Amino acid sequence: MSETSPSPAPGPAGLRFAFGTLTALPVRVPRWDREAARAGMLWASVAGLVIGLFAAAVGGALLLGGSGPLLAAAATAAVPAVLTRGLHLDGLADTADGLGSGRPAEEALRIMKQSDIGPFGVITLVFVLLAQVAVLFQAYEASWARGAVAAAVSATAARLALTLAARTGVPAARPDGLGAAVAGTVPVRGALLVTATVVCAAAGAGALFGAHDAIRGAAAVLFACAAAELLLRHCTRRLGGVTGDVFGALAETAATAALLVFALG
Repeated sequence: MSETSPSPAPGPAGLRFAFGTLTALPVRVPRWDREAARAGMLWASVAGLVIGLFAAAVGGALLLGGSGPLLAAAATAAVPAVLTRGLHLDGLADTADGLGSGRPAEEALRIMKQSDIGPFGVITLVFVLLAQVAVLFQAYEASWARGAVAAAVSATAARLALTLAARTGVPAARPDGLGAAVAGTVPVRGALLVTATVVCAAAGAGALFGAHDAIRGAAAVLFACAAAELLLRHCTRRLGGVTGDVFGALAETAATAALLVFALG
């Protein structure tokens, strides 16, 4: 895609960038410059919320049709993969292979860029997806509403992790690719403001079930951000920065961490 002038990207352009790059929804990205990337990454959580609501709707439809909570949970976990063409799961697997190889940064990045998935990637995918389905099953067993909130909050927190990872000061490991396009574009103040907004929204969603669940909703987002931050720092040390694969790994890590909080208490 061709670049346009580096004037500030308006809200609609930022939303288009977020949905066009972070989902498989048919949204055209009219601009592919740093300003559009900055705006798009600030809107990433909105794209995550939409994905989560789609996932919750599919799970609810299955429950309404008479399926058990296990099938609803599996379908809910599958929807984000479908709506991202599996890119985040692929990034998780590639990052696991690269980090698990124990090789220097240049060789690890080469391993991550290969099209095949190695043993570290397979094992990571299996356990991450099992954990996600297990938590969603537990939530749906309680009620569809609890499963819907867990799906929406985890998907939103997953994309919030991308906003934080694109903040100023986090370098790109490669000079090209999506990681290089968005790395360092988001001001720290803006990332923190988005984080506070998502935490409050998650607390509000949890408050539908009581004060304890309001705390748990906020804690899910904070724990997701903390888990993603630990992985981000490790990847930055090992690889020299972020890549598109690392962003995918961060999203799946944050989503799983958020869901784990919903499984507690």
